[in-house]
Amino acid sequence: MDDFQQLAAGISDALKSFGNEFTSVWLIVQLGLIALAGIVGTLTAAVLRRRLDIVSLSMGWPPLLRLFARHLLDNIGTIIFVLTILSMRHSMLAMTWPSRSYLLGVAASLATAWVVIALVAGLIRNQFVYRLVAVSAWALAALSILGLLQPTTEALDSVAVVVGGLRITPLLAIKTTVLMMFTLWMANAASDFLDKRVQSSTDLTPSIAVLIGKLIRLLLISFAILIVLSTVGIDLSALALFSGAVGVGLGFGLQKIVSNLVSGIILLADKSIKPGDVISVGDHFGRVGNMGARYTSVDTRDGREYLIPNEDFITQRVANWTYSSDLVRLFVKFNTTYDSDPRQAQEAAVEAALSIERVLKKPAPQCMLTEFGSTSIEFELWFWIKDPAAGVTNVKSDVLLALWDTLAKQGVNIPKPGPARVIYELAKDKAAHGTETPPQGKSPFPG
Repeated sequence: MDDFQQLAAGISDALKSFGNEFTSVWLIVQLGLIALAGIVGTLTAAVLRRRLDIVSLSMGWPPLLRLFARHLLDNIGTIIFVLTILSMRHSMLAMTWPSRSYLLGVAASLATAWVVIALVAGLIRNQFVYRLVAVSAWALAALSILGLLQPTTEALDSVAVVVGGLRITPLLAIKTTVLMMFTLWMANAASDFLDKRVQSSTDLTPSIAVLIGKLIRLLLISFAILIVLSTVGIDLSALALFSGAVGVGLGFGLQKIVSNLVSGIILLADKSIKPGDVISVGDHFGRVGNMGARYTSVDTRDGREYLIPNEDFITQRVANWTYSSDLVRLFVKFNTTYDSDPRQAQEAAVEAALSIERVLKKPAPQCMLTEFGSTSIEFELWFWIKDPAAGVTNVKSDVLLALWDTLAKQGVNIPKPGPARVIYELAKDKAAHGTETPPQGKSPFPG
């Protein structure tokens, strides 16, 4: 508490000194000069911003240099303010005592510190981290310029709470928070840079590249946390109580999160699912996008992106259409009447499949006669594609349309349902939509 009393006494003395000086004409003069310098800086900066096109001027410069030039133009008013204040103080020092221009020196020092910090911290792209670093650094600089840095730190360090052998003070909490946020930002920036380099490597498979990127991020974040704890002087052995509590929390409350994390590592390690694979899990069919620590995104053909927990890929049955090969065999069924030549129908079906651009020539399409029905001959047309990510239903539709045209051209007839069949199908369709009781018994119609 003595440190807080000393800090309060120092602030009180400074305010009394300022109050005593307020009656002095030189204080009024300095305040007027500071206001005049602010007006000069603001007006000059407005003119320069209208006449300078920093975007076209910095065209072709490196990204960091362009960013620095933009922040320099943003702070040009403060820079002109500092130069004006320094010239005013230099003139006053030549004419009168230094104490009569002290306030000008303080204003120039504070403004200079703000410009330097803004230009350096401006290279940080994250706006939140930029503001945090800029405000924290300027607060330290201001306290140092005013001579209050040491009393403030001693006062914040005088109040402490001991938890499990760890002495927690406001100063420790502030230092830890600021350093933690800054180092975590640095770790994320470095991991993003390294992850881009890993992803661009052609010698690594997509799953291994993702796994290496996740491990790099985890190691850098862990390293950053250890550095901060060591820097602020926290004994890691004093955190045994907290680590035990975290362990209990992981065992009870975070089972699913840990399960998904471990499942994600397993998926990346065994390469059963890779970014770009076409899979179907449950009711979802699509292309694997991002594989995160907790979930895997599956992009579907209708524009939706499903975030499926990694645990589902371990515990459920997953169909990977492109696990070892991009080739996928599809089939469509069709019927012909008994007065049509079945061999001619097979040839027409193969010709129809080959007319579709996405259907492969090798392996060649095949048409198989599967059954002699009571009213028609039943066939299955098999064909192969190598781009299931482009859709499966659409290529089936194209093949059926080509099959319709080709069979008509070859004179092969497709059986048309009679009135009774139409009534039966309508009743079955209404039952499927829940608007009518489904027809009972076995269907009297084949197919």
